[in-house]
Amino acid sequence: MSGKVYLVGAGPGDPELLTRKAWRVLQVADVVLHDELVSKEILRVLPPATQVVNVGKRCGAKTIAQPEINQRMICAAREGRIVARLKNGDPLLFGRAGEEIEALRAAGVEFEVIPGVTAVLGAAASARFSLTDRRHASRVVFLTAHRADGAGLSAERNEPASTTYVIYMPGNRYAELAAELKAAGIGPEVACVVISRATTREEKVSRTTVGKLPECPPAAAPSLLVIGEVAGAAAGDEVREGEISSAAYEEVLSLALQHPSHEDVYGGSGAE
Repeated sequence: MSGKVYLVGAGPGDPELLTRKAWRVLQVADVVLHDELVSKEILRVLPPATQVVNVGKRCGAKTIAQPEINQRMICAAREGRIVARLKNGDPLLFGRAGEEIEALRAAGVEFEVIPGVTAVLGAAASARFSLTDRRHASRVVFLTAHRADGAGLSAERNEPASTTYVIYMPGNRYAELAAELKAAGIGPEVACVVISRATTREEKVSRTTVGKLPECPPAAAPSLLVIGEVAGAAAGDEVREGEISSAAYEEVLSLALQHPSHEDVYGGSGAE
């Protein structure tokens, strides 16, 4: 019997932001291979019998190389198992899904991509601003601070006054990123916001400017950096911690765990 691999978006961290399809697959998966940035709240909703393997990296140190991750997915599927490759946010946005899709296709393994709420949408909702507020921005540019070729941000040549920049995986390289942003024509007065662990009870929002970005306190991963007038349009304190209480969060998680099963939602069984 042939298995199947699902590339699943975990969303930004709150279990209630999992899609119904993602939830359904996670409840029936035999194996879950997850990235380091998937929240512990998401992992807590997995059934006890599921084989759960962390294949991510911490502080830039890879524990398992990408080819090995590919091989684990392929081998498990060939054993007839349902595999969920669980990624923070959306798997198709800076999630190395392209490499994994290529490997699965080459191996002749059946696979499906289940999109998730990408991290920046959860982060913007937490920080309470619109990425495309028509009064401030006519475009959004998604960037990563970790390109495979080592390229920086200085090649960006958009119109900063009408652009919202979103930098995934900024780490704490704020001084270096500020210099690259300035080199791209983004002035020191331009607002920016760092959102850490968005939509979880450990969420932290820090507001600053490009010029003062090097002074921003370190943010716990996963974090995002948003630059542009929209970041300055939001009202609020310079630094805002997650506002949901521990008791309230447990209640929310309890409600999430009562999410309708795949049989109730889809009228069928299994992950197909």
